[in-house]
Amino acid sequence: MEHKLIVSPSPHVHSGDTIQKNMYNVLIALIPAFLVALYVFRLDALIITASSVLFCVGFEFLIVKYILKKTPTLSDGSAIITGVLLAFNVPSNLPVWILALGCLFAIGVVKLSFGGLGNNIFNPAIAGRIFLLISFPAQMTTWPAAFPAAGTTDAVSSATVLGTLKFAPEALPSLQSMLLGTEGGSLGEMSALALMLGLVYLLWKKTITWHIPVSILATVAFFTGILYLFNPLPLYHPLIHLFSGGLMLGAVFMATDYVTSPMTKKGMLIYGAGIGFVTMAIRLWGAYPEGVSFAILLMNALTPLINNYTSPKRFGEVVKNG
Repeated sequence: MEHKLIVSPSPHVHSGDTIQKNMYNVLIALIPAFLVALYVFRLDALIITASSVLFCVGFEFLIVKYILKKTPTLSDGSAIITGVLLAFNVPSNLPVWILALGCLFAIGVVKLSFGGLGNNIFNPAIAGRIFLLISFPAQMTTWPAAFPAAGTTDAVSSATVLGTLKFAPEALPSLQSMLLGTEGGSLGEMSALALMLGLVYLLWKKTITWHIPVSILATVAFFTGILYLFNPLPLYHPLIHLFSGGLMLGAVFMATDYVTSPMTKKGMLIYGAGIGFVTMAIRLWGAYPEGVSFAILLMNALTPLINNYTSPKRFGEVVKNG
């Protein structure tokens, strides 16, 4: 009994990789989207992103050290990623004190209250965004115009692509603008092309597999494609939905979170398809133009059931018939 088999919570990493290595690969993959945000929103993008990272890292250190009475493990990079992703999910003109509350909720409530990395049920950045959206709806839906003129503030607001699509489809920007990221929106959802570059990098490094992002994007494309065949309106155009809003950011960087996504390939496909379907149901028929965050949060909650349904039978397990 000297050598005990210890099974720790997910994420489980094999093949010589480490949690830190994979976390920092995600940060590298986020660089193209961050550069686009800097180009579009300038100093505001840097302030929001840096503040979010500092708040998340600071809150994790203080809570772990002084409330949980444990040794902080900030080197794994998870708090940094939460900070970056939360920043990528808010407007560039969000007051910093509101952002601080979102970081505290993401780290203190969603992550550490459940036991820290590997034990949280929901993606902290997604939950933090939804908390802010519910608590501060006006500030979270006031979008600064892209490329503010020199010497002005971001007080000039503009509609996101999805808001325009839902309420004023005649004023939609071009697909090229959506692909490159020259329209208003949250920091990290500006350029679909930059996010796809991140996806290619993560697949190349084998940090993630294709199952979740492809199943999400394919479900959205199939769902809208069928509707567009019967009613060719901009509201149902597949490329508009793929290139706009937080779909690409969510599919590549948040739905693929090791802790809150299924473990099996079959489970990942089910999980991704569920996110794609719920996202489109909210976008097309809900009161809110965007639905990715709510879809991911819902499927996070269903992940234990998906794992139970898709997990292989244990060796020697007796299967009852009838």
